[in-house]
Amino acid sequence: MTDDLAGRLPIAVNTFVWHSPLTQELLALTLDKIAGWGYDAVELALENVGDWDVDATADQLDRLGLRSVVGGVFGPGRELVAADDETIARTQDYLRAALDLAARQGSELVIGPLYTSVGRTWRMAPGERAGVIAALRDNLAPVVDHAAERGVPLALEPLNRYETSLFTTTEQLRELIDELPAEGVGLNLDTYHMNIEEKTFDGALRLAGDRLLHLQVCGNDRGVPGDDHTDWDQIRATLADIGYRGLLGFESFTADNETIATAASIWRPFAPTQDELAQRTLAFLASWRAGWPAA
Repeated sequence: MTDDLAGRLPIAVNTFVWHSPLTQELLALTLDKIAGWGYDAVELALENVGDWDVDATADQLDRLGLRSVVGGVFGPGRELVAADDETIARTQDYLRAALDLAARQGSELVIGPLYTSVGRTWRMAPGERAGVIAALRDNLAPVVDHAAERGVPLALEPLNRYETSLFTTTEQLRELIDELPAEGVGLNLDTYHMNIEEKTFDGALRLAGDRLLHLQVCGNDRGVPGDDHTDWDQIRATLADIGYRGLLGFESFTADNETIATAASIWRPFAPTQDELAQRTLAFLASWRAGWPAA
């Protein structure tokens, strides 16, 4: 049963745990390290296309038996809505390039808050919000078509209220994607943001249903899952009930990098070392996954 679960529910770790930006040299070392520990997959944070060698990475992922997804990084200047036409077109081009890269190296998804830059917030009246959502859907649609053509769906992530004013809940993102083709776009949920914004984990996961393509997991403080107050038993039971078959991706960040620490509000380390953070997380998730209800 454990081998079957490992095949259906691979455990991944995000490269942001250690690095920003990610270079080819850093990536090669990190992939060898996490595979040696027993991780099944990796979330590759793509700050800029060209940060790493796609063919070399594809070969290494294949050699190590690691699955992968590409994480879209929406810093300042990446906007799909409420921006000028040039900015929107440039952002669409970035997402198309990320999808092409993912397809070329065998990555399964492009994930993340792929709509406006992280940290951008503004007040919207109900009528204004409806117009923004409609405009975003129009701007996202050609990228979703590109994703479907490449066989690499986008998985859009709601964030917490301090990082976006656009999508903070599963319900809000379902409103956006329900009119877009399922083969091109779904949901990426993150237990950190869910802990802040959702009424219950159970309700949000059930609402996501078969549009849930990727789940990121971490402690409620961005640290080791299982050391926190999150109801991991409920999450596991609900995921089993809705038939989730995607990855379990550990996303956290390092306080040692000024840029990433400021962007993610990481003011203290969550373990003595980032390696220990990742290894303790893997141990918990492997044990947690082993308790999956029998089919």
